[in-house]
Amino acid sequence: MTFTPPVALSDEEIAAVRSWVIHEDAHVIAFNKPAGLSSQGGRIKAHTLDDLLWAFARSNGKRPDLVHRLDRDTSGVILAAKTKPAAGFLGKALQMRRFRKTYLALVASAPEPRCGTIDAPLARQEIGRESYMRVVAFDAPGAQGSQSRYRTLAESEDGALVELEPLTGRMHQLRVHMAHIGRPLIGDVRYGGALTVAGRAAPRLMLHAARLTFPHPEGGSTTVEAPSPADFADLRHAMGLL
Repeated sequence: MTFTPPVALSDEEIAAVRSWVIHEDAHVIAFNKPAGLSSQGGRIKAHTLDDLLWAFARSNGKRPDLVHRLDRDTSGVILAAKTKPAAGFLGKALQMRRFRKTYLALVASAPEPRCGTIDAPLARQEIGRESYMRVVAFDAPGAQGSQSRYRTLAESEDGALVELEPLTGRMHQLRVHMAHIGRPLIGDVRYGGALTVAGRAAPRLMLHAARLTFPHPEGGSTTVEAPSPADFADLRHAMGLL
């Protein structure tokens, strides 16, 4: 009997998702997700990365499962487990905060001080059909402890390139924390980021998941890196951030 996956993919979609693979072994597969692609769900009637994983389905109907998510407009490293044991192992490791995620972001001016830790609780807020996160007091209803590290890598008259590391995993955490210190990410319409910089329009939210280090199911740790996409690299260059 021939296995038919529940999501029908075009040849172009299959070729695209295969071209995004940046690491694969017997247990995991990592992708350099393009901006504009939802990880899972969402209201947009288009295939998500989760749907596209059917391109890797085996004859027994099993396919990789995403271990974590990235915002739709964020590019970069995202990890999927190829087996049920690997999914369980990595899910527990994620809960225990054993994943180390490093992002690159563009902001309109360098943070002051140039590096530091942001410790600001976040709470979810529903506005219409949209979900937002906002900074709240430690004892506010729904408050979730949230910490992020930031470090300025380069700066110019047009802005700065910063390295970001979320120490917790809240929705929109890096975006809200950077807005909280007065440095919203360029292109972040939701949280007040600049929409033009260096004489050009920001093509999207300028946030890229550049590196992921995680404990491997076979032991030790594995680091996967994703090169910056052209839109991020081009704007960085236009801003003089070499």
